[in-house]
Amino acid sequence: IMDCCGLLTLQKEPVPLKSIEVELEVRDHVATVVSTLNYENKEDKPLEAVFVFPLPGDAAVCHFSAQIGQTQIVAEVKEKQKAREEYDDALSSGQQAFLLEESDESPDIFSLRVGSLPPAESASIRLEYVTELAVQADDGLRFCLPGVLNPRYQPQDSEDPLFQVTSVPASLVPYSLSFSARVSSPRLVSKVESNCSLDPLQYLNTDQTQATVKLAAGHKFDRDVELLIYYKDAHQPTAVVEAGQASAEPGSLMGDPVVMVSLYPEFPQSVMSSTASCGEFVFLVDRSGSMDCATNNTEQQETRISSAKDTLLLLLKSLPMGCYFNIYSFGSSYEHIFPSVSVEYGEKTMEEALKKVEQMKADLGGTEILESLKHIYSQPCIPTQPRQLFVFTDGEVGNTKEVIDLVKKNSGSHRCFSFGIGEGASSALINGMAKEGGGHAQFITGTDRMQPKVMQSLHFSLQPAVEDVSVTWDLPKGSTITVLSPPITSLFQGQRSLIYAQLTGQVGAASSHTVNLLDLLDNNFTIVHFAFHRLAARTLICLLEMEAENNEEKEEVKKKVVQLSVQSGVSSSFTAFIVVNTDNNKEIQGPLLKGILLCNFSSKFSSSQLPDEEFPPAKKPLRDPLLQLVSLQKASGCWLLDPALAAALRKTNEEVEKSNSEVWATILALIWLHGFKMDAKDEWELLAAKAVSWLSAQKAPSVTECVEAGNILLGCSVQKTALGL
Repeated sequence: IMDCCGLLTLQKEPVPLKSIEVELEVRDHVATVVSTLNYENKEDKPLEAVFVFPLPGDAAVCHFSAQIGQTQIVAEVKEKQKAREEYDDALSSGQQAFLLEESDESPDIFSLRVGSLPPAESASIRLEYVTELAVQADDGLRFCLPGVLNPRYQPQDSEDPLFQVTSVPASLVPYSLSFSARVSSPRLVSKVESNCSLDPLQYLNTDQTQATVKLAAGHKFDRDVELLIYYKDAHQPTAVVEAGQASAEPGSLMGDPVVMVSLYPEFPQSVMSSTASCGEFVFLVDRSGSMDCATNNTEQQETRISSAKDTLLLLLKSLPMGCYFNIYSFGSSYEHIFPSVSVEYGEKTMEEALKKVEQMKADLGGTEILESLKHIYSQPCIPTQPRQLFVFTDGEVGNTKEVIDLVKKNSGSHRCFSFGIGEGASSALINGMAKEGGGHAQFITGTDRMQPKVMQSLHFSLQPAVEDVSVTWDLPKGSTITVLSPPITSLFQGQRSLIYAQLTGQVGAASSHTVNLLDLLDNNFTIVHFAFHRLAARTLICLLEMEAENNEEKEEVKKKVVQLSVQSGVSSSFTAFIVVNTDNNKEIQGPLLKGILLCNFSSKFSSSQLPDEEFPPAKKPLRDPLLQLVSLQKASGCWLLDPALAAALRKTNEEVEKSNSEVWATILALIWLHGFKMDAKDEWELLAAKAVSWLSAQKAPSVTECVEAGNILLGCSVQKTALGL
């Protein structure tokens, strides 16, 4: 395998991939993606090329076809080894062939082998997949078209060659990208945002439930294309029925209708105003060499590790008294601040943790997260203290599937919140960990700040959950339902759950019935790509793949996976798509040139490639005034009246020394936050609530006078009620 990016012949000639066209169709919470790759062999000899590219980890690849000249060939799904042998046999006999398969170790990496493309011949490859869109903390649905496949850090015992690559600048990417999206939902489409320039959103109907948008002309595929879709009444539950495939056998998964139920609850404010005062909070921070790179494209060039340290400051100041916590960091090895077991949160343990956080550097080598997770999960949970895991990483790992499976295996004992830092963070890893861990996934890209997104997730983790959730189905007479998704045992504020179920029997009148008091919408609507059916099949395939890993009858389970994969036309770890052009009567003559193309367009580097000192240095920005003030807060929630507080408030000691009172100091801090930092309220809301609780417990008689005096001193006009006092 060549160790440089780009589809190259042995003579280092330019790649034959000319353009990529991507069409996105979003239906409520599910997306169908159609990618067309256009090749041209300008060599005077036949060519074999490999295109390696990332997909969402839970994507279901459901169509693969090739058009060579006027000939259209649709791929078949076959057992992986059999498909590989067919491909090799076709090339040996001079036939054209195409093979699409996922990596054995990372479900978000696919390789497409284009074999025996004759001289001066063009080929068009069409690839379709369906995927669930991840929900962000601000209710947006996130679609990401990766423009970066960062070099993956591989454990030493791995031999997968797909990751042994380097990166090149985006200016060398030799082909064009066109991208368009169509969005439709039972709900109104409020807006569509992107980190790239878009043409204006075009609504297709007066209800504004359907819209289209395109990438603006001139886009260079030098970064991920991120789309955020927002619906009005996003928390309203929906159920959409998709008719079965006419050509499929009745009673089979593809032949029967499938319903997708979307649950994304918003609990009453009276319920959410109470936050948990207990819990075990475990923070796992990436300290690989790449964390020394700049966080985003702002002028100050803050490094990822310094941003993570500032975020840990806010997290530690916001934890409730009486909870437990620990901080782990990982690279090629892992460390933890306290001995393996988490410690009770208080002034002493908080200060000890902050001192060690301040000393953190991006100096632990590569990105190997698995062993640190194994260690965390090996520690016994603390009774009555629900475990919440927060994972911060900018990296890509080669064993994504193994990491996600480990989170899933331990999902009954914790929730997992994951944060992808910078362009190219693996969406499969970040989304997969959060999905299987019942938490939130957040991505910090472009000019995003890490702190508000992380604090949103902490806020969710502190809120109560609805337990003992059950789904009841009120169906037409003569119909039955088979739920295909794992059972939902609890629901949290901000957590989205999708349920897939197979409907059998008389379901023609389904639109007049309910599913757990949900209207069945669009009963007559049929998605051409059978997105719900494919994702339901993918759900079953994933469950069977997990079962195969821990089952003595692995071969029998594998047969079930292959059978379901073939019937549904959905990819799996045990199957591959194979196309052989048997219509080509002319044997292709000449030696076969080989090349490889990796969708890997960033000029960034992985920690496994360069020593830490070779990462481009980032400028150290001045300490943020907000963080300066927050750093002075005590674990109990109060502030002390001292010169450091005066400096943070930009006042002299004489000006703030009204009285030597912690009450006065804490009120001053709260007024400053409300008066000057309302735009960053997400970052300090929880620690301010802790300060208010502390003040209330003091039962101080002079609160009103302190608020009035504080407003005069700071030049603010914050009402006492606005402070929560």
